[in-house]
Amino acid sequence: MFIVHWNKLLVPSSLKRWIGTALVLSSLSFAQTVRVDSNPSHIANQFVPTLALGAGIDRINATATDKVFTETVMKQVLSAGWQTVTYRQNTELFVEAWHWNPQGTWSDVSGRGYFVGNPKPADFIRHSFGYFLPRRGFTRNDGTDANGYSRITDGDEKTYWKSNPYLSRAFTGEDDSNYPQWVIIDLAANHDLNAIRISWGEPFARRYLVQYWTGEDPIKQPTAGTWVTFEGGHVSGSGGAATLRLTSTPVPVRYLRILMTESSNTCDDHGSNDKRNCVGYAIREIYLGTLSQKGDFFDLVRHTPDPDQTTTYCSSVDPWHEPKDINDKRDQVGFDLFYTSGYTRGLPAMVPVSLLYGTPEDSANQLAFLKARGYPISYVEMGEEPDGQYMLPEDYGALYLQWATALHKVDPGLKLGGPVFQGVNRDIQVWPDPQGRTSWLGRFIAYLKAHNRLQDLAFVSFEHYPFEPCKIQWSNLYEEPRLISNILKVWRDDGVPPNVPMLITELNIAWNTGESFVDTFGALWLADFTGAFFAAGGNGMYYFHYLPMGLGTGCGSSMGTFGMFTVDTNYQPKQFTSQYFASQLITQEWAQPGNGVQNVFPAASDVADSAGHLIVTAYALLRPDGQWALMVINKDQMSPHAVQIAFDNGSGLKHFAGAVDVISFGTEQYQWRPAPAPGGGSADPDGPAVRSKITATPASSYTLPKASVTILRGRVE
Repeated sequence: MFIVHWNKLLVPSSLKRWIGTALVLSSLSFAQTVRVDSNPSHIANQFVPTLALGAGIDRINATATDKVFTETVMKQVLSAGWQTVTYRQNTELFVEAWHWNPQGTWSDVSGRGYFVGNPKPADFIRHSFGYFLPRRGFTRNDGTDANGYSRITDGDEKTYWKSNPYLSRAFTGEDDSNYPQWVIIDLAANHDLNAIRISWGEPFARRYLVQYWTGEDPIKQPTAGTWVTFEGGHVSGSGGAATLRLTSTPVPVRYLRILMTESSNTCDDHGSNDKRNCVGYAIREIYLGTLSQKGDFFDLVRHTPDPDQTTTYCSSVDPWHEPKDINDKRDQVGFDLFYTSGYTRGLPAMVPVSLLYGTPEDSANQLAFLKARGYPISYVEMGEEPDGQYMLPEDYGALYLQWATALHKVDPGLKLGGPVFQGVNRDIQVWPDPQGRTSWLGRFIAYLKAHNRLQDLAFVSFEHYPFEPCKIQWSNLYEEPRLISNILKVWRDDGVPPNVPMLITELNIAWNTGESFVDTFGALWLADFTGAFFAAGGNGMYYFHYLPMGLGTGCGSSMGTFGMFTVDTNYQPKQFTSQYFASQLITQEWAQPGNGVQNVFPAASDVADSAGHLIVTAYALLRPDGQWALMVINKDQMSPHAVQIAFDNGSGLKHFAGAVDVISFGTEQYQWRPAPAPGGGSADPDGPAVRSKITATPASSYTLPKASVTILRGRVE
């Protein structure tokens, strides 16, 4: 057997690189090696497929629900092999309240306010919808994009932004200064200004600061600058229309923040019957510009009720709304349909609660409803992407604990978790707290510890969209193992306890689709991610998106889909995409289907290109049936590679022996052929994976086709 040990070759590094290139280009008889550390004491991880190999069902077009929740479509989806399901909540991304049950009670007798769903099962819930929040303070954030607008610069002083009442002393039991609320105005470029006019609503801020930012972007680069209070920015307020001279002479400012620390606790125009009307802060409109010596105010702000207004951001939003605010174009599939359709396979499912824009009572009723129906629950995700809503970790923590208290009264055994981060590759940074701490997750963990409630965090969840749309190259495949192992380490370093599982509850290549999703790249990425995730200590993953939604325009005119199918105009599957075949290899060939424990062992290859990029990666499982399964990814677009397999159990090398199953999928079985919209392209050939058996000996070599995923499975002696 020929094994290349680069670290033992006594030759110059330049010659090593030449030898590596020569081996790639030479006869396949000169095999390189995949080595598995099969020492029983070196198990890297364990997982159970029915619990750890999942997929997500998100909000979909209301016209699609009845078409994809059919037996015919479901059978094709289930054939991919994914097991447990997570119900994704999309309403909070769009700053909407969620009526998980259309039947319920409004807080105000007039039929508006805060809605609480009925916990007692009645009519079958097939559909549920979000409701736009009329007290919104975001022009846009990482969820809304260009949908909706802020009430702070909409030009109408009859409307207003209001902060979330559940962050006030009446609900946290702590001083309001512990949870300061804020709004930011972005003028898009530096403008000379010296004054602000704030038209306060009720309740107003009795104490607040007006500040400017010294860096480039306080939202995207929160540690690359400082908030500095204007010389006239320390304010004791009395409400109404407050015009403030901030500086004696105009200064250049782009970003301005109003930081509110004490509320008047006066009631808004809906009265004092509900204390939520009388806490927090409300602003009707903000004007920003210059104030002359004569007292003339010159406004720089663009006031308009659409996304073209002067941009504002806010710390939180009051979930108050009315029936007319319904968004019935997008369907959060009803829980009864979700659980009885067959998509969950009867397994416990992860369900969300609306935390950022909901109420504890409503979420408690939701869980009571699910329990009354007898629907099995694996985990409960608390809210959705608070980092993308620019919420500070202490604010999220305050809501988290209120919701945890309410939910555990329904069932003390519920496994609650979050924060459901957006897909990121590095630690999430926020403005420094008084101790100088900037890690979002680190501060959230610290908050739970400070309140003696760390036991309420049963898991940590986050999303994984590692690459930026429009910038994806084939070489990005080399990066995935490092990216996923690094972010898992980051979360642990932030303080996530070793016994708290880490779950990726949404995942795909990028946060916007494109051709890379549907060509062979998509299959190789999915297999490589899955293996690397479990090898690095991940506990559960949920592929996104489970339901067939068809092709859409991504980067430029590039067509792709978050999913495993192309569909016709009626949402019926037409073709499998590359990630469908990768899904089958992962769930049915690499892992042994069922409830058995799969043991993950370290594996590594020495197959690299001339630049040192590892172009063959491998992931090893010892399955419950006693077979070893290797998932091997050849990322070389141009050439196949032959490898030999060695298992090192600490006392010597072992090898596959006897019958070995070889299942491979790559460019020889699948090729995406793009086309302009509306068609968008198709695959030809369109799979399936190719299967063969070989009789293995210690000298056997295994050929990995170019750009392919290969499963090698058999006994080891």
